[in-house]
Amino acid sequence: MAHNHSHSSEKIGWAFFSNFSFTIIEFVGGWLTNSTAIMADAVHDLGDTLSIGSGWVLNKLGDKGADKQFTYGYRRLSLLGALINGVVLLAGSAWILFEAIPRLADPVMPETEGMILLAILGVAVNGFAAFKLQGGKTLNEKVLNWHLLEDVLGWVAVLIVAIVMQFVAWPVLDPLLSIGFTLFILFNVGRNLLSTLKLFFQAVPDNRLPSKVTHVLQKLDFVKSLHHLHIWSLDGEHHVATAHVVARFESIDEYRHLKQRIAETMDQFGFMHTTIEIELLEEDCRDTRVES
Repeated sequence: MAHNHSHSSEKIGWAFFSNFSFTIIEFVGGWLTNSTAIMADAVHDLGDTLSIGSGWVLNKLGDKGADKQFTYGYRRLSLLGALINGVVLLAGSAWILFEAIPRLADPVMPETEGMILLAILGVAVNGFAAFKLQGGKTLNEKVLNWHLLEDVLGWVAVLIVAIVMQFVAWPVLDPLLSIGFTLFILFNVGRNLLSTLKLFFQAVPDNRLPSKVTHVLQKLDFVKSLHHLHIWSLDGEHHVATAHVVARFESIDEYRHLKQRIAETMDQFGFMHTTIEIELLEEDCRDTRVES
């Protein structure tokens, strides 16, 4: 698990440095080509770079082990990174729409030759960074991957528009394509951001998980009922479960057998931490708080 998290930080680091370098190139290229569209994308990429950088730092901090103050470790910092990046990306996409929609009524013809060269470079650089984050397991990686995918699609749109405008004067294609890919990104980032918010509020990472856990535990010998089942996630990848199991057994050997079977049963779900309290059928639950 630690190796996977370290590999995640390494991939995010690659994405940060490639995006940061290309952002500088974009500003220079936008100034040389006198293209407001490219300068606007450079500003957007600068926001992406800052967002990816914050996500990278938080992801690396998440590698720290548990201590006396944070007994579960620092993995939720990665979740914080996913939340920050999702919010930044939503804000950036809204800004693109704010800029692109008015241009539908008053489109401006840019210098297409410079746009084509920068677009090819943009697809290559951002495509490489997106490839490095492809298949990421954490929410942080997934949200950052959408950051980069947005940039790739944006540069593909710029390339197509620039080539078309080499032959016909249709500057309105630029804002149309920008609006199209931005709406597509907004939909997917919105889903990831909603998942992140749910995990922040300690929602169950998978709605089917509580019923599955309840079903397998109640099938065990000596188990009579189950209550106070709680399942949440530290970072979208590492889950925690606690429960009270009511049981009846006649000997210490049966008790040991039950503990062993519970451990084996819970192993199949891959929880990072599990805490199972076994209560006798005749005793009252010490946690008298009513669950809603």
